[in-house]
Amino acid sequence: MKDKQFFLRPNQIRTLIPSHGACIASDRIAVDGGLVGYMYRDEPANEMDNGWRFMAGDESQEYIEDSSKHGVYDLNAIANLDTAILPFLDSPVGAAYVRDFDTFEFIPDESDEES
Repeated sequence: MKDKQFFLRPNQIRTLIPSHGACIASDRIAVDGGLVGYMYRDEPANEMDNGWRFMAGDESQEYIEDSSKHGVYDLNAIANLDTAILPFLDSPVGAAYVRDFDTFEFIPDESDEES
C-alpha cells in the first residue's frame, strides 16, 4: 500500500488552535486538499479522539465505506486546510454541519432530525 501524501507539508501547518486531539478526515480533504463539505461530532473512540469527522461531501457511499480512504489527523492540521471549521470546533457531540456551496457558509445539518 502506497503511503498517503498529506496535501500540506509540515512546514506549511501553522498553529491555529491549541491541541484538540485527533479527528478523522477523508482523503478528499487531507490528501486532495478539498474543502470540508460535511462535518459532524461523534462520541470519541478513545482518549486521543475528539469525535470530529470531516468529509468533502462528494464522496460516494463506496468511498466512505473504504477505510483506506480516511485517516486520523491532528485537528489543527485539518483546520489549516479549511479555516471555516474553526468557529464550530467547540460544538457538542451530536453536532453536524453541511456547507452551503452557494454561500460557502456552514449551516446545521438537520436531515436526521424528525419533523
